[in-house]
Amino acid sequence: VADELRAETIDAVSVTGGHLGAGLGVVELTVALHAVFETPGDRLIWDVGHQAYPHKILTGRRDRIRTLRQGGGLSGFTKRAESPYDPFGAAHSSTSISAGLGMAVARDLAGGDNDVVAVIGDGAMSAGMAWEAMNNAGAMHSRLVVILNDNDMSIAPPVGAMSAYLARLVSGKTYRSLRETAKQLTRKLPKGLSQKAARAEEYARGFWTGGTMFEEMGFYYVGPIDGHNLDHLLPVLRNVRDTKGGPILVHVVTQKGKGYAPAEASSDKYHGVVSFDVVTGAQAKPKANAPAYTKVFGQSLIREAEADDRIVAITAAMPSGTGVDLFGKAHPTRTFDVGIAEQHAVTFAAGMATEGYKPFCAIYSTFLQRAYDQIVHDVAIQNLPVRFVMDRAGLVGADGPTHAGSFDVAYLGCLPNMTIMAAADEAELVHMVATAAAHDEGPIALRYPRGEGVGVEMPERGVPLEIGRGRVMKEGSRVAILSLGTRLAEALAAAEELDARGLSTTVADARFAKPLDLDLVTRLAREHEVLITIEEGSIGGFGSFVLHALAENGLLDKGLKVRAMVLPDVFIDQDKPARMYAAAGLDARGIV
Repeated sequence: VADELRAETIDAVSVTGGHLGAGLGVVELTVALHAVFETPGDRLIWDVGHQAYPHKILTGRRDRIRTLRQGGGLSGFTKRAESPYDPFGAAHSSTSISAGLGMAVARDLAGGDNDVVAVIGDGAMSAGMAWEAMNNAGAMHSRLVVILNDNDMSIAPPVGAMSAYLARLVSGKTYRSLRETAKQLTRKLPKGLSQKAARAEEYARGFWTGGTMFEEMGFYYVGPIDGHNLDHLLPVLRNVRDTKGGPILVHVVTQKGKGYAPAEASSDKYHGVVSFDVVTGAQAKPKANAPAYTKVFGQSLIREAEADDRIVAITAAMPSGTGVDLFGKAHPTRTFDVGIAEQHAVTFAAGMATEGYKPFCAIYSTFLQRAYDQIVHDVAIQNLPVRFVMDRAGLVGADGPTHAGSFDVAYLGCLPNMTIMAAADEAELVHMVATAAAHDEGPIALRYPRGEGVGVEMPERGVPLEIGRGRVMKEGSRVAILSLGTRLAEALAAAEELDARGLSTTVADARFAKPLDLDLVTRLAREHEVLITIEEGSIGGFGSFVLHALAENGLLDKGLKVRAMVLPDVFIDQDKPARMYAAAGLDARGIV
């Protein structure tokens, strides 16, 4: 079954693209978990959800697996609305133990007896939330099984026969009952002797199996065991299933990309791939018409850092996704990847800012949401010049609503001291990186989308923009379109059609959501019959700021027609970005 499942996973992802290496690493574990536990009655949570492709194939979705990450198809992550076998949606990481503990406690309150299993990757264990949950679970004594999927460690001899034997031994009823009997006996001993006995048992077990840290947190530790050997996995998981008591952590060692030679040989183990040739592993390379925004940011920051040795780059486990990997090659001592720990990343950046450094905190818009309290308390209130670089702004395509950067203008724009920029094209991004580098008066954020630029001529190096000043791209007389971000190209296309229909149209690029260019907004309102704002964001963002400014300045009572074009007030499922924007009404046709 595992062999067939691995082959099916490779074949499906070769068609759809997606996260491959993580899923290949848990094929045997997936088979073992579904063989031992009675899902969906037993709850099985995958953290992060992108390792769940094999799980989806085994749970009634094989016939649709080649719709993965496509419009109208299966999500690339676990999703409650998709299947009862997905008890918790997990696209951001490190949430499984908290959710699992909640399910376990709810089960206890309801008098149930089902199992709850959280499978958490070792990368996800770098986040504080996982440790907060473990600390709480250790004190609660609810029955919860945590599988630590350790795929950063080689499957060396220590994770072999002796380890498997010991894991089977210590997870079994005989050892557990003997241990419990010994505990009761030692309680009868004088306090000093009972403590020494407990330490001796812990030391002896820890010497052979490790896991003392987890034991200290209140978990019963089992492992490490080879996550690709079903003869090791099955008996241990059965023992764990049949054990009654508090939380248990099973340490499983796996290899990312296991069983597919090109993935095993790749430095990133084929973490994320586009469609590829199964035989050779060669990934399809679509012809690029313009440089990717992520690459433009990385290269621009390198140039700024060459002129200013106070510039540093910080990211939270996404160096290649944000372009910080490029910066890291050029300036390795000034590059910091803090792991999946966005809250820490922001406050770490704030600490560097207090010492006169210029931190560029590069985090996806959707991941920055996890650090909102730190943005407010540690950065904005203290008016520290932290530069927030928000990749994946707007709709992102195949990753769907969990990764869409829909809300950052709204959630940052309400904060005092914050400056917010949005690049309309790749050349503007270069200038905005320079603007952020030169800005020392408080926090500043810049946003740009996933994917390629629009093919404009690129400057050699950025020139700082005047804060809070937009630009007029095309002059007209009746209709004004005020764009923030990369909808500018669609606005210009719409203006051509409107002109052809006899509606002379002005198009302006706001550049800044905060502070607003009030002079530009006032001129557009006074000189046109219609004013439309357009942005790649939710209600409550740029359009709301413009409407507020128009109302405050008495510009709404002059017969002006105003509309704010924003993303619809729903979570939009995955599809090609162009189709998503068309469905949202934010393309040229929608503007017209």
